[in-house]
Amino acid sequence: MIKVENVSFKYKNSENLVLDNLNFEVDTGEVIAIVGKNASGKSTIGKLISGIIKVKKGTIKIDDLDISKKKNRDLIRDKVGIVFQNPENQIIFNNIYDELSFALKKLDENEIENRIDNALNQVGMLDKKMQDLYTLSLGEKQRIMIAEVLAKNSKYIILDEPTTMIDSTGKDKIYDIIKNLKEQGYTIICITNVADEILLADRVLILNNGKVECEIQKNDLVDKYHLLNEFEIKEPTILKIISELKKQGINIDLNEFSVDELVKGIINEKGN
Repeated sequence: MIKVENVSFKYKNSENLVLDNLNFEVDTGEVIAIVGKNASGKSTIGKLISGIIKVKKGTIKIDDLDISKKKNRDLIRDKVGIVFQNPENQIIFNNIYDELSFALKKLDENEIENRIDNALNQVGMLDKKMQDLYTLSLGEKQRIMIAEVLAKNSKYIILDEPTTMIDSTGKDKIYDIIKNLKEQGYTIICITNVADEILLADRVLILNNGKVECEIQKNDLVDKYHLLNEFEIKEPTILKIISELKKQGINIDLNEFSVDELVKGIINEKGN
């Protein structure tokens, strides 16, 4: 479990708080989406939880380990992995194998091979194991960055706007990866304002002025999607459709987010 308790934060040389007495929890195995206007502090949360920047006021605990305690930092670094919107900003090495093996150098050779193979298989990139990263598309590079987190056996994964720079085909592959990881019990925080990514979450936290303004359970999204509009977040079109169908007496569960799956749901409902 991740616990964020009374966290306030401001950047150096700024008088304005980015986060203001922020509180929320993420249960093990849960996928949450953190959304909000630009400069609302979404990315700052990811950097704090992953330890990239230090907590100065308040407490963040990962499995009851206080992230601010120096003795816990290595343990937490293994537990939490983060993927940013531009994969090219995270790449260190030219070769995929070298990139993934760098963080695993303390392990024996067989364990390194097993972890890399497993991680690449989960993102559909095993066949490119020895390839150079410059030969890949941006979407493929992002999948390698996810594989790098998986190879470390990170229990908690933070995705900071992971599909913002990727084409539609690449986005679909990332969405499939998130779904599969969710089924395997990974805990995922998706920092995003992308409509389809919101629908992958079990719960949505709307951030405003450095605080959680409100939270919406996935089952309540159909009735409360208008709240996204209030904070300048484009609501998923599929929610509008399901809402209108509900008014016509056609009830569709919001289990998935693709149009094809929606059509199947309508056909099944009509059949009943």
